[in-house]
Amino acid sequence: MTKILVLQHHPEEGLGSLHNILAAQGHRTEVHRLDLGVPVPDDLADYGALIIMGGPMSVHDTDRHPWLLNEQQIIRRAVGEELPVLGHCLGGQLIARAMGGQVTPNPDGPEIGWWTVTKTPEAMSSAWLAELPDSFTLFHWHGETFSLPSGAVPLLSSDLCAQQAFAIGKHCLALQGHPEVTSATVQAWTESMADDLQQTGVGVQCSRTIHDHLEHKCEELLGSAMAIYRPWLEQLR
Repeated sequence: MTKILVLQHHPEEGLGSLHNILAAQGHRTEVHRLDLGVPVPDDLADYGALIIMGGPMSVHDTDRHPWLLNEQQIIRRAVGEELPVLGHCLGGQLIARAMGGQVTPNPDGPEIGWWTVTKTPEAMSSAWLAELPDSFTLFHWHGETFSLPSGAVPLLSSDLCAQQAFAIGKHCLALQGHPEVTSATVQAWTESMADDLQQTGVGVQCSRTIHDHLEHKCEELLGSAMAIYRPWLEQLR
């Protein structure tokens, strides 16, 4: 069993399906709700892995959310100690920023909804994503994107966002999309962040499109999520 530190930034952006995946393997999670004032731990001595979730803020919003700087410090420490680190959307952007990459507005605008991602040439010869087809569908909800930190291996891309995932070594995985969402998660996001769906752009799907055959989409996504997470889970101490 591994005790995993989870950094959460928004009431609706929790572990989703990843909670059950971790519990089924006997791992225990300790969730720190940074949006509620729970601090980032000073060290990681009590933890065997680190997961960083998504959120509506930017990595650059340090004036309003100073804990974003503390997160980047703990991420650098975790990656340096080769602790398993996993980031989703904002979490992936925080990993990129902490390790020397840049986070900027996505050149093609926001990417919200169900969009296809494609493996990079580097991913074809990597243990990461080995169980997945060359292209598959992920759920997305982001307006910014990351550049690759030094030493990172690009894993996924999409027509709307060139950088969708990268890995650092065997222990760190940064994702731009959201393999963890469930149908309940999607419903909650389209309600609590409905204003985002009013943005213009080819990458913003309407609520009806997002909810069309939602249960089926989430069932397929769960299969992809388990394949995405499996190499990372194998690194848990």
